[in-house]
Amino acid sequence: MNKKYSRFLKIVFVWILFFSFPVTSSGQALPRIAILATGGTIAGTASSSGTAVYEAGQVKVEDLLKSVPGLDKLAQKEEVNGIVITHGTDTMEETAWFLHLVCKTNKPVVLTGSMRPSTSISADGPANLYNAVAVAASARSRGKGVLVVMNDLIFGARDVTKTDTSNLDTFKSPNSGPLGSVVFGDVHFYRSPDRLHTANSEFVVNGTTVLPWVSIVYGYAFNRPEMIEVLVSAGVKGVVYAGTGDGMINEILVPALKKARQHDVAVVRSSRCGSGRVVFDTMQGLDSSFGFIPADNLNPQKARILLMLGLMQTSDSKKLYSMFLGY
Repeated sequence: MNKKYSRFLKIVFVWILFFSFPVTSSGQALPRIAILATGGTIAGTASSSGTAVYEAGQVKVEDLLKSVPGLDKLAQKEEVNGIVITHGTDTMEETAWFLHLVCKTNKPVVLTGSMRPSTSISADGPANLYNAVAVAASARSRGKGVLVVMNDLIFGARDVTKTDTSNLDTFKSPNSGPLGSVVFGDVHFYRSPDRLHTANSEFVVNGTTVLPWVSIVYGYAFNRPEMIEVLVSAGVKGVVYAGTGDGMINEILVPALKKARQHDVAVVRSSRCGSGRVVFDTMQGLDSSFGFIPADNLNPQKARILLMLGLMQTSDSKKLYSMFLGY
């Protein structure tokens, strides 16, 4: 995890901690929403309205709020009932999933962003921000964990992923679909997350927590074991293998991963497919024989985050496997 991203996560976590304590009612009719701006395309500017080249994170949060007509009619922001985080879309799913696992709150925490900069023709940021505030202000969002609101849809942090480089409809939940929809601030939920999260999560971090080093190794034809050997020699604590199909491992790599297990390196089998479950291995026998851990339907980048948090508590493969079934 690079220093810049780690520092951002620490800032976000401090905000969540601060706003997780109960607040007393002030008698105001409107919900109280805090907005944390972290940059990204939603705060980006370009030299013209018709170019895809832009510089991210240039617009101040005050100007973002001014660009959304009617936002002050949805919420105020003194003491806090919910939180909205504006974020770059490339790593939004990872931040959302991390917060989903560590934030000890039942209050709505909603991430949003945009695929087009603020100066673009038909910029999507204002509508996304308006809808995100509406979701954070809705009592129906309480207890649903961390949410992502993009393109009129509400996604659960566990399931959502970015699927297209530039399309406005890039965010999807391939295995389960969105939790609901929000159009011009009209919030509707159709299902709720059923795995452990936020207030019911066992994972605890603080501003000084250093997460264990976990790396992702991508599976492809004729790949070689040197990458795994280098990682193990360098002191990696866990490896997520983004395998073919059902997390299948190239036979050339199996000895290196077995050796990694002998050095107490956790090995998780995920898939590069983009959807579907990775189940307990009955073909290669690696899970039962060497303690490899199937990732269920978590993609490699989310499996990595869960493994990092899990390794803070245990290196036992059976206990780690139970976490992948529970979260």
